[in-house]
Amino acid sequence: MAGLETTVGFSGAAGDGQAAMADALALVVARSGLQLYAYNSYQSVIRGGHVWLRVRISQEEVETHGDRLDAVVALDAEAMVRHAPELSEGGVVLFNSDKLKADGLPPGRTPLPFPVKALAAALGPQLAVQQNTVLLGGLVFLLGLPVEKLVEALSKQFGKKGEPVVALNVALARAGWEHAQKSFAPLQAAGRWVLSEKRRSVMTGNEAFAMGAAAAGCGFYAAYPMTPATGVLHWLAPHAERCGIVVKQAEDEIAVANMVVGAGHAGARAMCATSGGGFALMTEAIGMAGMIEAPSVFVLVMRGGPSTGLPTKTEQADLNQAFGASQGDFPRILLAPSDVLDCFRTMEEAFNLADRWQLPVIVLSDLLLSEHNQTVDPDRFDFRFRIDRGQVVREAPAEGPFLRYRITESGVSPRAFPGTSGTVFQAGTDEHDEKGILISDVSTHPPTRRRMVEKRARKVGAALRELPPPVLEGPAGAPLTLVGWGSTRGVIREARALLAARGIEANQLAIRYLVPFHEREVAAILAGAAKTLVVENSSSGQFARHLRAETGHAAAGRILKYDGEPFTPREVADAVEGFLRAGGQPGYRHVCETPDASPVAFPRTRS
Repeated sequence: MAGLETTVGFSGAAGDGQAAMADALALVVARSGLQLYAYNSYQSVIRGGHVWLRVRISQEEVETHGDRLDAVVALDAEAMVRHAPELSEGGVVLFNSDKLKADGLPPGRTPLPFPVKALAAALGPQLAVQQNTVLLGGLVFLLGLPVEKLVEALSKQFGKKGEPVVALNVALARAGWEHAQKSFAPLQAAGRWVLSEKRRSVMTGNEAFAMGAAAAGCGFYAAYPMTPATGVLHWLAPHAERCGIVVKQAEDEIAVANMVVGAGHAGARAMCATSGGGFALMTEAIGMAGMIEAPSVFVLVMRGGPSTGLPTKTEQADLNQAFGASQGDFPRILLAPSDVLDCFRTMEEAFNLADRWQLPVIVLSDLLLSEHNQTVDPDRFDFRFRIDRGQVVREAPAEGPFLRYRITESGVSPRAFPGTSGTVFQAGTDEHDEKGILISDVSTHPPTRRRMVEKRARKVGAALRELPPPVLEGPAGAPLTLVGWGSTRGVIREARALLAARGIEANQLAIRYLVPFHEREVAAILAGAAKTLVVENSSSGQFARHLRAETGHAAAGRILKYDGEPFTPREVADAVEGFLRAGGQPGYRHVCETPDASPVAFPRTRS
């Protein structure tokens, strides 16, 4: 995207402190009036392995971690080997010269050594050596950001550990900042930022889901910790009492789902969040929610599968699982937010839809969307959510018995919270009649079964009429339409800008409502497209098949990525060019691959 920006990478082994460095830098950026988007590529280990964290800093809002790399903070030798070659012309590498040396950098890339032990010793023998804090101080100078904001960030980050710890880290950061000031030239962007006192929030999609649930009146949240959905629990647990939410960590995902459905049946707004493996265990309870028509919200944060798969990597391959959660035909609604702010707002919609239509709502996210940090303007968060509880009966009907599952034109029956006078009913998981009385114990009554299936199914069509259809983004007459869903919206948008700079015009269609699907509206839009390409993080193109099943439209090709890493704008743009060079014929399939970065032997000391 056009505008002033710089991208910094932090690299080392798990436990080296790069996440803490990035968090502190994010606070500096957010409190300086700038924007950022951060993505952490980490391994499923507590210590060791290779961790690569990118922070894209921009004057304007950005929606991906981008393509370029201007600086690398190398905390171990492997970081040098893997990422120094990725630096743009004029890029720099910050490193602890007591441990590493920067032999073999590509031409035009500059090593910036920091003698960490000497810098720490100059401050007094009582100071421990912490290379990450020293390097962070130097980085803040190179970026042209205020050192005072770094002091504020470190004070906030380490405040709970006491003043001595804060003072230690501030002193080390200042030492790094002063060394960089004396020894190195600032990066190109330094001095060109338009800084301000505008304070932005830095948050993840999971935090936005949690905040949105609280604002939407969620009264019960259950969870079993599972990456990458655990961030929702981490936010809600310490805020539960203040927000009036009962938070329960259950023994497994089966218990979680049954608790959520039970709480929804009892009248609470109830929700849980999990990943693919946990969701697999929840599906029988989702079927129960469908049968007893209990409002409930399930957040499915996708990661690489199947089985344990890639616990800390992103993918969009649980779509089929969400479509087929539990057995039999019953209505459910699938929503796919596309950015952090959308995650927050989606919670209002999800709870209202669940209550209004008395069914399970599944919110589809992925590791990238749920765990990446991004600046968001606090003024864009409106916590005054509209609460729609649907058709709730507050007293006994004036005439006749209360029919919990009464046949209605919309498919929605009157709902009563247990304990409401004069509204006793059964809510069994077997098929039942309008009163809730089971029809399968002695002899199934086919007409009743058919009517109940059709009653529930009518909810989908009625709900669809109230959901806004997708809108084509970009020039209407573009010769190429890129179609995606969920977290790919931002990367497709930036890829379109890259394509425009190459003289290739494209528009895009981002699908938010996967079930029910705006079949007619989407089909009409795609009928006017010369060529369409589907962009998704899966190997089999699950969404492309869904699109064809719902509309009859077969995309000319698919741009896929399934190595665990998210798309970059350049990958998508290059794949589009490849499609055009191949003549744009149907059947095009391009697999985007993250460059191989196998570990290479590299000396760790100057010995």
